[in-house]
Amino acid sequence: MAIVVLSLVASQVLTGVKTADLVTGYNQNVGKGSLSLYALGNATGMTHTLAINGVPLVDDQPIPWFGTSGTMKAMDNHIITQKIGGGRVTYNLRNPTGGTLTADVLITFTPGN
Repeated sequence: MAIVVLSLVASQVLTGVKTADLVTGYNQNVGKGSLSLYALGNATGMTHTLAINGVPLVDDQPIPWFGTSGTMKAMDNHIITQKIGGGRVTYNLRNPTGGTLTADVLITFTPGN
């Protein structure tokens, strides 16, 4: 059964800003299993970085889908699923565009081999 590591709806990022690590709390440290990332931006341009123990799985790559904030569907907005050996999960958003953007993000962890 998947555990939610991060869930954001319409997280706002101002022009030229890179967010601090958005993963906090009990589930920021995970064990051996699979990590999945789902994301939807409200316009083109927003980039994101997902890392485990400082090793990027997604490294400042554009969010490939955009649409209305709050409408993300996991089955339509899947970015990556990666088996991991465990560690600390970090996630950042960056807005290199000329306007404020928002993103919906879901990161889940499924324990296992």
